[in-house]
Amino acid sequence: MSIALAVQLTVKVFKFPCCTGKKMNNSGLLTAKRNPVPLKSIEVELQVRDHVATVVSTLNYENKEDKPVEAVFVFPLPGDAAVCHFSAKVGQTHIVAEVKEKQQAREEYDDALSSGQQAFLLEESDQSPDIFSLSVGSLPPGESASIRLEYVTELAVQADDGLRFCLPAVLNPRYQPQGSEDVSVQVTSVPASLVPYSLSFSARVSSPRPVSKVESSCSLEPLQHLNTDQTQAMVKLAAGHKFDRDVELLIYYKDAHQPTAVVEAGQASAKPGTLMGDPVVMLSLYPEFPKSVMSSLTSCGEFVFLMDRSGSMDYRMRNGQSRIDSAKDTLLLLLKSLPMGCYFNIYSFGYRFEQIFPKSVEYNQQTMQEALKKVEMMFSDLGGTEILRPLEDIYSKPCIISHPRQLFVFTDGEVRNTKEVIDLVKKNAGSHRCFSFGIGEGVSSALINGMAKEGGGHAQFITRTDRMQPKVMQSLKFALHPFVADISVAWDLPKGVSATLLSPPVSALFQGQRSLIYAQLTGKSSKEAEGSVTVKYSLAGQPSQNQLHFNLKPAEDTGLTIHRLGARALIRSLEMEERKICNRDKTKVVQLSVQSGVSSSFTAFIAVNKTNSQAIQGPLVRRNVPTASLNYHYAPLKSKGSANLVSPRSQDIFASLRSNGRPKPGIQYMNAVLMQDDRARRGIQYDYAALIPDDRARSGWVGCSVLRSSESENTYEQLRSGRCATSSDEKCYSTLRSSELKRSSLCDQSSHTLVSGSVCFTTAPSQKGKSATGQFSQMKKKLFDWLKTPKTSLDTENAAKFQPTEWDVHTKLAGAVPTQSYRDPLLQLVSLQEASGCWLLNAALAAIVEKNIEDMTRSKPAKVSEEVWATVLALVWLYGFKISAKEEWDLLALKAALWLHPQDAPFAECVEAGNSLLGCSVQKDDLGL
Repeated sequence: MSIALAVQLTVKVFKFPCCTGKKMNNSGLLTAKRNPVPLKSIEVELQVRDHVATVVSTLNYENKEDKPVEAVFVFPLPGDAAVCHFSAKVGQTHIVAEVKEKQQAREEYDDALSSGQQAFLLEESDQSPDIFSLSVGSLPPGESASIRLEYVTELAVQADDGLRFCLPAVLNPRYQPQGSEDVSVQVTSVPASLVPYSLSFSARVSSPRPVSKVESSCSLEPLQHLNTDQTQAMVKLAAGHKFDRDVELLIYYKDAHQPTAVVEAGQASAKPGTLMGDPVVMLSLYPEFPKSVMSSLTSCGEFVFLMDRSGSMDYRMRNGQSRIDSAKDTLLLLLKSLPMGCYFNIYSFGYRFEQIFPKSVEYNQQTMQEALKKVEMMFSDLGGTEILRPLEDIYSKPCIISHPRQLFVFTDGEVRNTKEVIDLVKKNAGSHRCFSFGIGEGVSSALINGMAKEGGGHAQFITRTDRMQPKVMQSLKFALHPFVADISVAWDLPKGVSATLLSPPVSALFQGQRSLIYAQLTGKSSKEAEGSVTVKYSLAGQPSQNQLHFNLKPAEDTGLTIHRLGARALIRSLEMEERKICNRDKTKVVQLSVQSGVSSSFTAFIAVNKTNSQAIQGPLVRRNVPTASLNYHYAPLKSKGSANLVSPRSQDIFASLRSNGRPKPGIQYMNAVLMQDDRARRGIQYDYAALIPDDRARSGWVGCSVLRSSESENTYEQLRSGRCATSSDEKCYSTLRSSELKRSSLCDQSSHTLVSGSVCFTTAPSQKGKSATGQFSQMKKKLFDWLKTPKTSLDTENAAKFQPTEWDVHTKLAGAVPTQSYRDPLLQLVSLQEASGCWLLNAALAAIVEKNIEDMTRSKPAKVSEEVWATVLALVWLYGFKISAKEEWDLLALKAALWLHPQDAPFAECVEAGNSLLGCSVQKDDLGL
């Protein structure tokens, strides 16, 4: 849900799951203890008016126990949502919540429960504005209750002009930075297929322009247009939704977005001169810059790329590629697209951070090649998500004169210190622009949007089957376009009317991208009066402006949506100032939140049922509704004599082998990942085999851990020659004496490898005189060989079925093994481009265009250099076979064309020869020649 999300939320308490220096522990399922889940269903209704959304979620509870319960949920919402309504219906009683100062609301809630009353509490997390906690207190046996939550939010404009709405359905564990306060609570989670409640979702879209289509990451019923001009439409989520993804909608209108202004009348009962009593205007600006300016790309700049290498970046996206591999492919495109003469550096982070160069270096062939070699060796092996420290290091480096700093941040956004990170970006906003990219399901929208907004950049989200590259390249184009500076807003209003900005000053403008301005209009005017707003700025050193005229007559049927969005914008600004200057504006935030009915970090919604004259009897039992978990389950190995081998499921294999965020002395480790075929469609995606060669190896002990599928249960029963514990979430852990394993009929005697369908156990008997590391190297080699060869030992039928299609090896041993995986021919071609923009005529290029080098050489026009010929061939291939992906490679194609221009070559003849060789019909003008 978004609010609906509470739908899958989970949790306990008002503070959120975490643990110092590592991912939060979300082991221990309530459902495994057979406790009833009081949440039965969630109903979400979305209403979209142009680019503003109102979301109403109804959560239905029923207490089937014989004692009163308290149900607690923690759930994500969009980080920029304005929560504006919270109410409960118990029987025929309807209780509407009030907004009060947070501590006061908590005390009222506790007092109500202590006195046997029913109470309902909704509050925002202190650490991140995109997480909420909902408590439903004292629900008597056999009683039902319905909770209604409402919020409003703007829809972000995508690169293809679609409007993106996201109903968060995933709350990933948030990393608690080392040294910060530990507010540990337990998260209850279950596999997505086992979520014990249902979700229904419907959306109604209305706009002055026709609705052309609605797309989604989830299965939808067919779009229904509700009128003849198709300006109203409805769509519903198909039945049977599983909580394995966020509910994302992309809404498309037939006409391009245009600048608009909406004036909303004040609340009749509110005092004139106050925010809720006066009209509020929302301006939507879509700046258009001169083509002559936008066709030129800057050749200067300092480009700093910051990549998340925490364990969760190893998770597979819905397109089958891991987050880290997608980020590495994207870095390849970015590096190849940079202009000669700029500066760059690459940082990566987890529980610590690394940088490729001590400081940013000039971009050339040598530095580009050095960076790409190191990028290829990057894995998701740095543990937690300590993003603050690398940011501090980046900002501590002096900027390079005449090279504006552009920061690109790639992360899955699983951090708890969101506000601290955003505050740091804002503090340094004058020295850089920040472009942020949220990767995967459950990413923190507050973090991604907040960094881009405060850093004057642009935010992008990559989920489901999205390709990261086109979205990132759009942001690189923004960064390479001339910088818009000296932005100011001037109002021209009737006499006696003034405008007071509610939103922060506009800090960034991008071609075709929407900028929103909220302002309170004070004073009286006639209904026919008009006003205008002029946005002035400097573009490429030249003064420019865009102007929008609007009517001051209030729009109809908008309710208080614009007021609430304006209040939310002002509240966020005041909260940030409060954190900066120590509580000076806290009272003002509370007053504004109470007055507008919009939540803040200092307030909460509280509702108490005072109509029931009889106190609820009996001890109150707390119930946490489980959330769907998308985390992969790992099992660390324990030493000889351990009672069991179950680990916190939210920790990756690397983090589980560390102490205080650092590798344990004397322990080397490896993570082998097998991507499987048809089982992946059923949610069983990977097998993890971990080998540890500490002193146990010298005494003959080697441990293994695997994630198994339910269909392998019979096979696993045969593996109980060692200690094995099977839990309700279908994991099997086993530590085996190598001597016992060697005697097993399931073991390959020559390689000491146990293979069973999708399972790989690898071990080595203790060998006198050999070190643990030496034995581990042998074991590692045997596992690699197993990964690359057909399975012939046991379970031959399943072995053929479960052949790995991709394998990656992550190791802390010297000489890491590079990834061996299929690479898109487009990326192969990109990897061959020189930093200058040209290609070389060689066998690698010939293989990509599927020609032999001799034919390519013979087809070269006379007096044309090999570099010119190879570059023209590469461009012809791109335009002839990869035109659908042009948004990914057009910058490097432009770079190639710029390299070709000064070359004295017959380009028309070259293009014709290239077409003849490759079987294309590309025009010379298409290539920019």
